[in-house]
Amino acid sequence: MVTIFADRMENTRKSFIREILKVTQQPEIISFAGGLPNSALFPAEELAAAAAKVMSEDAANVLQYSTTEGYLPLREFIARRYLEKNGLEISPSEILITNGSQQSLDLIAKVFLNKGDNVVIEIPGYLGAIQSFSIFEPEFLEVPLLDDGIDIDILDKTLSESDAKLFYTVPTFQNPSGITYSQEKRVGAARILEKHRVVCVEDNAYGELRFAGEDVPTIRNYLENTILMGSFSKIIAPGLRLGWICANSPIMEKLLIAKQAADLHSNYLSQRIICQYLMDNDIDEHILKIKDAYGSRRDYMVDMMARYFPEGISYTKPEGGMFVWVTLPEGVSSMDLFDLAIKENVAFVPGSPFYTTEGAGDNTLRLNFSNSDPDEIEEGIRRLAVCMKKLTS
Repeated sequence: MVTIFADRMENTRKSFIREILKVTQQPEIISFAGGLPNSALFPAEELAAAAAKVMSEDAANVLQYSTTEGYLPLREFIARRYLEKNGLEISPSEILITNGSQQSLDLIAKVFLNKGDNVVIEIPGYLGAIQSFSIFEPEFLEVPLLDDGIDIDILDKTLSESDAKLFYTVPTFQNPSGITYSQEKRVGAARILEKHRVVCVEDNAYGELRFAGEDVPTIRNYLENTILMGSFSKIIAPGLRLGWICANSPIMEKLLIAKQAADLHSNYLSQRIICQYLMDNDIDEHILKIKDAYGSRRDYMVDMMARYFPEGISYTKPEGGMFVWVTLPEGVSSMDLFDLAIKENVAFVPGSPFYTTEGAGDNTLRLNFSNSDPDEIEEGIRRLAVCMKKLTS
């Protein structure tokens, strides 16, 4: 039968998380599934004030078309912050404002990937990147994560045996595992990528959300041939849909062409509101509130897992971000666990969608701690533990 759809759509899966979220809209379900910031921490009043100010003072311009690159004062703010926080000297001309990190991934893939090209990814890897890249039909090369970051030896071997163009990584509070690369792993990865002339795509969506341990430099600090991605979704609000890409001039030139073809420019009203908010408020003070809230929720979730989970269950203890990664005993399926748990009105994301190899990660799962209060965390973990005991016994 002749199909009217492009071949690429046959090989791109639905987002498993988005499908789960349809189920978790039911109020009786305790959900650890979504990667959702806590809405109680959104600076709603401050954003409303910023929006009112922008509209009252400059509505004619705010509601008009704008430049593809994005609002210059906002790009200048991002550039200053890179210098202050990371010691990186980046020009505003090397920054492109996007409609969230997901569009950043799409534009990068459009610029670099032909069908069959090799892309190296961490395993487990960010599901949104896997889905976005899959549209362009690459060959994924998986490199496992260890407790302190990517397996350097396997990364080197993989790049030696392939002609990979890109290495995609979330080195700080990785989604889904919560793992953070050590400084040694960052330096090692940078040297290997430089040796093989592979572009690093460093997604730093969670980097500001550290609530334990010490900050470490970005991979970009050690490797100039790095595309940096950032987002306002985790530190302000995701509904405004604003992120950015930072890249050198030759790459930025291609990204701008792809962006123009996609949507001309990102939501200009959102850009102006966020920029006004940043000018009128102390973003570091706001981020500190988020970190305190998330840190206490992570501590409580880990404490409840230690109290209720049966023996043989291991889990990460992230120093920041929004996720805990759980590993069940070999042979115990997280999909089977999900089926039991949803009957008990608790949800999570099974681990398999975070792998590109069929059947891999079947005994793993991701839990989100940022969007639940302590009572929900304890009750949800208790219910989940009951289901685990049924499977493991």
